[in-house]
Amino acid sequence: MLGVGVIIWLGSEVMFFSSLFAAFFTIRAHATVWPPAGAHLDTVRAGIFTIVLVSSSFTMQKAVFDQERGERRSAKLWIWITLVLGATFVANQFFEWFTLVHTPATDPTVTAYGSLFYIMSGLHGLHVALGLVAMVVLLGRLKGPKGDPGETAVFQGVSYYWHFVDVVWIGLYSCLFLLK
Repeated sequence: MLGVGVIIWLGSEVMFFSSLFAAFFTIRAHATVWPPAGAHLDTVRAGIFTIVLVSSSFTMQKAVFDQERGERRSAKLWIWITLVLGATFVANQFFEWFTLVHTPATDPTVTAYGSLFYIMSGLHGLHVALGLVAMVVLLGRLKGPKGDPGETAVFQGVSYYWHFVDVVWIGLYSCLFLLK
């Protein structure tokens, strides 16, 4: 039941992010120049951290597989690795935000482009941070030598969420960094 509930909730998250993409494409379609002159995003750096985030989907799935097989120690290791990868991604986003806010073309108070960049990447960053909190909860569940009957469902639910966050970022990276 938990897995089904998570999937239904993720459906609402799909609608939420779809509305952000719709706003992005609507505003972009009506702009005479996109992105505004002076908007210089580091596509390569963001691409590297996109790879970091996407690789965390594989480490998360490895943790789930290990937990399902009762290999709690290995599952804990892979959760930690996923946590580090996710936290590294968020740290890079903070660096990006603080760097870009000083450029008028990407200042959210000056351009629609800047507003969309901060709203879309910021809400995604919040979702990543919530996923990291969920992983800390998973680590708490792995403390004992033996799991409880609901543990596997919780691991699977968190992994569904984490994979969703990763897929959304691929769309955001494509829109914000690659589409000119």
